[in-house]
Amino acid sequence: MSLQRVTILGATGSIGASTLDVLARHPERYCVFALTANRQVERMQALCLAHQPRYAVMADVDAAEQLAAGLRKHGGETEVLAGVAALSKVAAHPEVDQVMAAIVGGAGLPATLAAAEAGKRVLLANKEALVMSGALFMRAVQESGATLLPIDSEHNAIFQCLPSHALDARALGASPQLPSAGIERIWLTGSGGPFRTRAIETLPAVTPAEAIAHPNWDMGAKISVDSATMMNKGLEFIEARWLFDVSADSIEVVVHPQSIVHSMVAYRDGSVLAQLGQPDMRTPIAHALAWPERMDAGVQPLDLFQMQVLEFSRPDLARYPCLRLAQEADVVGGVAPVVLNAANEMAVAAFLAGTLGYSEIAQRIEAALEQIQQGSVDTLEGVLAADAATRNWFAEAA
Repeated sequence: MSLQRVTILGATGSIGASTLDVLARHPERYCVFALTANRQVERMQALCLAHQPRYAVMADVDAAEQLAAGLRKHGGETEVLAGVAALSKVAAHPEVDQVMAAIVGGAGLPATLAAAEAGKRVLLANKEALVMSGALFMRAVQESGATLLPIDSEHNAIFQCLPSHALDARALGASPQLPSAGIERIWLTGSGGPFRTRAIETLPAVTPAEAIAHPNWDMGAKISVDSATMMNKGLEFIEARWLFDVSADSIEVVVHPQSIVHSMVAYRDGSVLAQLGQPDMRTPIAHALAWPERMDAGVQPLDLFQMQVLEFSRPDLARYPCLRLAQEADVVGGVAPVVLNAANEMAVAAFLAGTLGYSEIAQRIEAALEQIQQGSVDTLEGVLAADAATRNWFAEAA
């Protein structure tokens, strides 16, 4: 078997770290072709020296210059590139086999789309790519012959629960025929975050430190806040609609605080298939890297005898208004999911900076959806323009 060359978009984040851990366990199968980051120079330098990629890309030009100088000092041979165009270059490079799309937020869309257009195996951890440009992205996958494999634990679990005859050899590159496969419902699980049982009237007092302290998962600050508000589940709801080509009324969000059942698929004959595992992102990463095979991910086996309780409940939309807003934006379609995502990114950043209250996150997103003109969008330029308009509105409204 020839080595698979892998580009990791967002190498310094938690998904990037988990991907590198899995790759390092299988040096006979994979090598790192390119690593990308935004501004974390010291972390990126350490990764480059450890994994020796051919390319390292920093989105920030000054950070790229610092990285290049640091690598020269330590004898590193990695070529350093800078800027958004360079991200797309290493994602679509002809020698690349697989691309881990793990840049958080809308910033990851252009490079992830470039990988899809180039026909790569795209390991999709950047849910915003489908939230912002679902039709555009899926069309690119289908036209290029790319392979699309979900990395979010929930979507990866759903994928694992699907019948093989509902998928062609390109995984989700062609629309799976789920209704004809006897599937009636997809259960999308979420932990409910750290405030699942906290009194609603106290939520305005939530601090950033409290919001990023997820009870089960080790994630970055932005994703942890999204988990607390359940916006992450709203974004995943929209993502699932595009990945699996199903109607909104065939997906239901369920709160499962133990994060052991990662999602479920209900069939017409009454069967419900579930994927269980530790709350460790190395499992879906290893699954997607090796698909359709299986390989070691370095994850501790699940001990069924220690699982005393598995709880499931419907989400309280009064507690999680962001989930409601995401589902409403999905119904509206067009520009609405782009506005939703951009406003959420801005609101979460403001909350983490201490300039916006926790409960104001949903309020600001709802205001953006009401104030920004809606309409259809079917080009990358149109998506980016709607994203920029939302961010400008948010900055002016602050």
